[in-house]
Amino acid sequence: MQRKRILGLLALGMTALSVPVVGGTAGAAPQPVTSAIAPTGDVRIPEGAHAQGIGGVPASVKDYPFAIAALREGGSRPKGQSCSGSVVAPRKVMVAAHCKELAGEKSVLYGLDDLKSTGGTQLKAVDYQLHPKFTQPWNGYDVAIITTDADIPVPAGGYAKVATSADTGLETPGKDGFSLGYGKKTQNDSPADVTLQKLTLPIVNANQCTGVENGVDPKTMICAGYSDGRKTVLPGDSGGPFIVNGVVVGITSWSRSDFKWYSVYSRLNNEMGDWVKQQIGDAPSADKFTLAASPGSVKVDPGKYISTSITSKPGKNGSENVALTASGLPDGAKATFQPSTIKSGDTAKLTIETAAGTPERDYTITVSGKGTTDTVTTTLTLTVGKGGSEPGDLKVTLDPASGTARPGSMVSTKVSVTGGGGSITLSASGSGLPFAPFFNPQTISSGGTSTMQVFPPFQAGTYPITVTAKDSSGKTSTATYTLTVQ
Repeated sequence: MQRKRILGLLALGMTALSVPVVGGTAGAAPQPVTSAIAPTGDVRIPEGAHAQGIGGVPASVKDYPFAIAALREGGSRPKGQSCSGSVVAPRKVMVAAHCKELAGEKSVLYGLDDLKSTGGTQLKAVDYQLHPKFTQPWNGYDVAIITTDADIPVPAGGYAKVATSADTGLETPGKDGFSLGYGKKTQNDSPADVTLQKLTLPIVNANQCTGVENGVDPKTMICAGYSDGRKTVLPGDSGGPFIVNGVVVGITSWSRSDFKWYSVYSRLNNEMGDWVKQQIGDAPSADKFTLAASPGSVKVDPGKYISTSITSKPGKNGSENVALTASGLPDGAKATFQPSTIKSGDTAKLTIETAAGTPERDYTITVSGKGTTDTVTTTLTLTVGKGGSEPGDLKVTLDPASGTARPGSMVSTKVSVTGGGGSITLSASGSGLPFAPFFNPQTISSGGTSTMQVFPPFQAGTYPITVTAKDSSGKTSTATYTLTVQ
């Protein structure tokens, strides 16, 4: 009975996809609805897409000091670059909500025009707030705020100015805007180009942007560019800012899966921008001096040492003496500041030396600075050896994490779960799937495995599938399976 039901659903889906959807110019042949895709870094550009990508020019963080790259552990591009973003406060980064769905630990990298260069400041994402109405990019509300584990060293006055409902008219068709991103520049991304790029596009009427998903809703989206995609955003540009008159009025959200179409941005001069403003909160007080680690994440093997810089900025009282200390060190590790006391506005070198027996995992080091007016802190992420979470943390992994299939076939992958407590329930979701993936078994214990089976969509394209494990206490962990349908 179950098999008959599945086959019936497949047949129904095939019939539905064969029906053309009427749209476009009066008298034109009906055009079928085609699939949309969010341009994250791991998305493959189909053969036949434009060779250069597309239409942008080099840009610099010096000119746009709020530009930042979003990374994920396990990403296929250099440094794991997967999305782009905007720094909106000392520890806040605005990105697209769909960027959170990607597997792997998230971080951001600031200060580089080319991510292949050395230096920059890498900070761990400790919180990821999605707009409460977000479901899929093509349904709108594709905005999120990342909170980092330390201050991002943006120069004074350099944060992005985000549009709100008070900034009317910025989305008007006919205006030009530009987006920023570290995305791909060529079809095969070889060699990978992770330089910052500026792409200028004209805003067009939403009623021109039809035939893909449900089209573009002007209440929550901005459509820009050209119907043939002669200039367009590409994979890796997701989450980057779209700027009109010096204000970020949009966030790179989605396009058609062949990238020969318009670029669609989440619109911010409405309730979405108001929500972002709430997440940012009030501007930080300039009364206190500040500290930051640069880079904010470092890695070292057991028995070795690693160094980072502790930078500071003076508060309203000007320069003052600041005594530096560190806590949260691994067993047997030692921290040395050179010098141990600085003037606010100066920089110290922090060296952490680990012991041969230091456990291999991730540690959060708290750096405290005691001044004459106050004591402030910042954090540093220290990865020893292979790193990893503390024992007991819930983690789900997929083997393999991607697959290729044709319509009417089936693909499967092994799902493994460690940590957590009690029974662990598995689920999965993804846009465009004819029905939800199956798990055998659906409930397992820590250390157990299950097989996930997926029936592919009928239309060619790349489909990210989010796999979720939830234990008896309510803790969750996710991983992403990337399905390519040929």
